[in-house]
Amino acid sequence: MKMTGADLVIRLLEREGIRLIAGIPGGANLPLYDALSRRPVIRHVLTRHEQAAGFIAQGMARSTGRPAVCLATSGPGATNILTAIADAKLDSIPVVCITGQVPSGLIGTDAFQEVDVFGMSLPVTKHNYLVQSAEELLTVIPEAFRIAISGRPGPVWIDIPKDVQLAEIAFDAWPDCGQADPVPEPRDEAATEAATMIASAQRPILYLGGGVIHSGAAEQAVELAERSHLPTVSTLMALGAMPTDHPQYLGMLGMHAAPFTNLALEECDLLIALGARFDDRATGKVAEFCPGAKVIHIDIDASELGKIRMPTLAVRADIGRFLKDLLPILPEDTRPRWNARVAELKTAHPMHMPGADDPAMPYGLIRAIARHAGRDAIVATDVGQHQMWTAQAFPLCRPRQWLTSGGLGTMGFGFPAALGAALSEPGCPVVCISGDGSFLMNNQEMVTAAEAGADLKVIIFNNQSLGLVHQQQTLFFGKRLIASKFQHGPDFAMMARAMGMEAVDLAHEPDIDSALARAFAMPGPVLINAPICVQQQVLPMVPPGGANRDMIRHTPALA
Repeated sequence: MKMTGADLVIRLLEREGIRLIAGIPGGANLPLYDALSRRPVIRHVLTRHEQAAGFIAQGMARSTGRPAVCLATSGPGATNILTAIADAKLDSIPVVCITGQVPSGLIGTDAFQEVDVFGMSLPVTKHNYLVQSAEELLTVIPEAFRIAISGRPGPVWIDIPKDVQLAEIAFDAWPDCGQADPVPEPRDEAATEAATMIASAQRPILYLGGGVIHSGAAEQAVELAERSHLPTVSTLMALGAMPTDHPQYLGMLGMHAAPFTNLALEECDLLIALGARFDDRATGKVAEFCPGAKVIHIDIDASELGKIRMPTLAVRADIGRFLKDLLPILPEDTRPRWNARVAELKTAHPMHMPGADDPAMPYGLIRAIARHAGRDAIVATDVGQHQMWTAQAFPLCRPRQWLTSGGLGTMGFGFPAALGAALSEPGCPVVCISGDGSFLMNNQEMVTAAEAGADLKVIIFNNQSLGLVHQQQTLFFGKRLIASKFQHGPDFAMMARAMGMEAVDLAHEPDIDSALARAFAMPGPVLINAPICVQQQVLPMVPPGGANRDMIRHTPALA
């Protein structure tokens, strides 16, 4: 077989199962696009910004669990997509980013649209490549997919000079497709040790992290909670691993947790951490997190074991593989005293959701969105108050239903990620809950959504501010508000219509619930503008650097 390097890349991507790619062409990756034009197997989605292409790929990967691909050109194309790849790294998302680079002979000469993509992407990828020859592509492409999906997933970046794309290559056989490496086997005695610790604990709590989702082990984790009647908490990234209405579920832990959740963790004597990395937003002041608890920590990434909290029992293993060993040997236990104590904490320190029945209020709006979207809807958020309100109140019931930027906390993530989910899961309702500040960072993709005919609904919690910045300035900076309140905000409904989307503005609707029903009944992408009061705060909130027990439960100014 004989073909150019660019043709080879596209054919290898087809063999890896890629059927949709988001990106933007430019001078350095035009050979790749020319090759793409000759192979109708892969659909291309032309975004209006490279960062959005990276987030669309993330939306596809997060909602399906399969690796996704994005394309960009050299120079500004690569720098624009960098944030999306850094976001994927921190949340362990398998994305393969392919960029064009200036011809090999010009690298290092400050050529037009040249940047050191290899050096720039090194800290924010699981692995990266600067391809030196067309022959290397036969190895690099399958290996990139293998690395992206093996162990702890993550992004891989492939930078391909233009001359490599144009070079001709002859080869005899196709390489094998990228396959995930075998998962590490837990130590023979690890499950027995864990079972002994769980059986002897008086006040254990199960702590679910994003690794449970990546492992596909949510069902087994729920079985563990049910078998030993373990009160269960989850990180932001693990939401959906256990249904929110499950009797053992205590909700999200940490900075914006229910008071009873953090207080139960204060009393636990054994913390069973599955695929969690003890992030500061979950633990608060780590020296005071679960102060009297022993810790069992299971993670596929050995570097996470003992990195922040030293475990009593550390096991490097895939979560699902470990639970396969643990569940058959773990004795059943109803734990009546501990569960009764947790019930007491729920009664004494409940989660207050003011306005939960009023769709003009944040919690009420989220509950109304959930009713109209349906139980199985994919929910993407941007970053800020709306994200935390949604995490607290949306009734999530399954893995990969929840798409949010956790580790990097990237404003502008939600809308393109939701678009990626809508394109990859066309039969599933998709909702994006955003804030006016976040939405403005990638609002240009309304054109992309309209052009693609994506079936998604975008709800903007519009308080004319950077809400979480405004809240922190109010609570922790003496109400000295600077650069957090917008002096002028756009007419979002008019913007949407100008870009080809339908729109509903709740500011002009006498019956909000009926207006939401009408909006959700519309086909294709629809924007819903939802004005909210800037004084509304997402509470409880642990002060930055504080212990989780020191939650602010009421707004001082409004108490």
